[in-house]
Amino acid sequence: MSNLDARVAELAAKYRPLAVKLLQEVIRIPADYVDKPKSEGGDPECGLSNHEGPRLEHMRQQIIALGAVAHPDDVGFDAYGNLVWSVMDPDDGIPVADKKVIYLDGHTDTVRALRGQWIEKIGGGIDAYDGMVDAEKVNVDFLQRELGHLPPQSEWEHMVFGRGSADQLSGVCSQVIATKIMLELRAEGALKGVIVRSYGTAAEEDNDGAGPMYVTSKVWPGAEAGIVPDVVILTEGTGDSNKGALGIYRGQRGRMQIEMTVTGRSCHGSMPWEGLNPLEFGGAIVAEAARKYDAREGFLDHDFLGHGTRTASWSRLDTPSDCAVPDKLVVRFDRRLTVGESPEQAVADVEALESVAAAREAGLSVDISVPRYEQLTWRGYQPGNPQIYPGWITPEEHPAIQTAVDVYHRVVTPAVKAGGTRGQLRTEPRVDRWIFSTDGVGFPIAVDDTTVDVEGKNWVTSGVVKHPAMFGFGPGIEQNTHKIGEAVDAREIELAVAFIARFPSAYAAKA
Repeated sequence: MSNLDARVAELAAKYRPLAVKLLQEVIRIPADYVDKPKSEGGDPECGLSNHEGPRLEHMRQQIIALGAVAHPDDVGFDAYGNLVWSVMDPDDGIPVADKKVIYLDGHTDTVRALRGQWIEKIGGGIDAYDGMVDAEKVNVDFLQRELGHLPPQSEWEHMVFGRGSADQLSGVCSQVIATKIMLELRAEGALKGVIVRSYGTAAEEDNDGAGPMYVTSKVWPGAEAGIVPDVVILTEGTGDSNKGALGIYRGQRGRMQIEMTVTGRSCHGSMPWEGLNPLEFGGAIVAEAARKYDAREGFLDHDFLGHGTRTASWSRLDTPSDCAVPDKLVVRFDRRLTVGESPEQAVADVEALESVAAAREAGLSVDISVPRYEQLTWRGYQPGNPQIYPGWITPEEHPAIQTAVDVYHRVVTPAVKAGGTRGQLRTEPRVDRWIFSTDGVGFPIAVDDTTVDVEGKNWVTSGVVKHPAMFGFGPGIEQNTHKIGEAVDAREIELAVAFIARFPSAYAAKA
C-alpha cells in the first residue's frame, strides 16, 4: 500500500460509524411522514419515487455538516430533483480543462416499505424504518430463508436493517463519506487531477436512469470544461449471494416496458354472450407470452449479460362490478434486453402473438405500445421519456476497469482476512455484471450526438449509442434488495467508501 492507500483505508475505517449513522437516519426519515395527515405535512408515499424530498433535504444538510464539500454552495439540487455535490483541489496545479471528471451516482428512492409485513413476518424485532429494535423478537429462520445472504448471527452487529439499506441508500451514503475523505486528503493527492461530481438521483425505482437522462439532455450539451464525465461509478449494490460481496460490475441488460391495452365490451355477467371479455382474451395473451418466453422463442442470449427476458409485471382491470364482463384490461410486460435485441422487435414480438390476432378477430381492440413516464418528480419536473432504458457494457480492458481492479487490490484486499464465497467479502476482485437495472441506463447518448464534447474522454461506443466508461461498486447483496428484512453489512460500506475515495486520483494518474 502507498501512503495514500493507507490513509484512505484508515479514514474509511474511522468513519464507518459515521456512514452507518447517516444511513440509519435516511432509512428512518419516512417514519416521520407516512402516518401523519397530509394537512399536517404528512405523506404516505414518503421515500418512494417522486417523494424523496425530506430525505434529500436531510442529506444536503449533512453533506455540509460533515464536511463532504468545501463550501455550502458546492451542493444543491438541479431542476429534476437530483442532489448534486462536487469536490476538487483548485491548488493541484492542473487546469480544469485537463482534469479527469469522475461521476459518482446512486439513487435515493426506495420501493414501498411494507412495514406491516416486516412486523408480521420478522416477529416485531426489526422495523422497516427503525431497523433492529429488539433482537430477541427476530424470526431468524424467516430472515435466513428470505434473504439471499446473511452472515452468521454472531456477526449481526455489523448489519444495518431497513428499507433501502441495500438498495441503494448505503451506496449514496458511501459517496458522502468518500467525498469527505477526498477533501481531507487533498493535500496528500486524493483529488489531484480530478473533479468529482456526486449525484443522489430521484425516481430511479419507477423510471430507471431518468435522473442521469436529465443531466445528459439538459446539462451536458454545450457544457463548460469539468462537467462531462470521463468515468461514472454507480454505487448500486454489487454483491451476489453466491459469488461474493463488492463486485466490480461493468455492464447490465437494457430494460423496457411494453403496455398492452385490451378493450372489449362490458355487459351483465349473467349474459356474457352480450359482451367481449378483455380479461379472458387478455389472459390468453399473457399466457401465450409466458409460454413463448419459457421456450425462449424470439429471445437472444449473450455470454456476459445473459439472455433477454419478458414477464407480465403489472395490470389494471376496468370493470363495473364483480358480476359484469369487464370493459378494459391493461397489462405491462417487463422486458429485459440483451445484446442484439431492440425495443422495436420486442414490441413486434408481442404484436405477433397468435392470441393477439384472435382477440382482434373476435372484435376486441388490442393496442400495444411503449408507455411514457409522465409523473412529476418531487421538484415538479415532468420527464416524459419513453420507458426504454438501454443496456451497456464497458470493455474489461478499458483503463477504468483496469484501474478499478488495481484500486481493489490497494484498499480492499488488505482489509479482507480470507477470500470469501457466497455473500462474503473476497480478497480478489470479481469483475461481473448486474442482473437488475441501475441508473447506468440513463447515461448513453446517440452515437452521432455532437452537442456533447467527449474528445479525449475515452468513451465507449456500442451500436447506436455511446457512453462514458461506467462500472458499479457498491455495498449490498443484489438478492437482498426489495425483500422483507432488507439489510446491508457495514463492513462492505467501509470498503466501498475506501474504494470510491481512492479511485479518482488513481485513474487520473493512469489515464
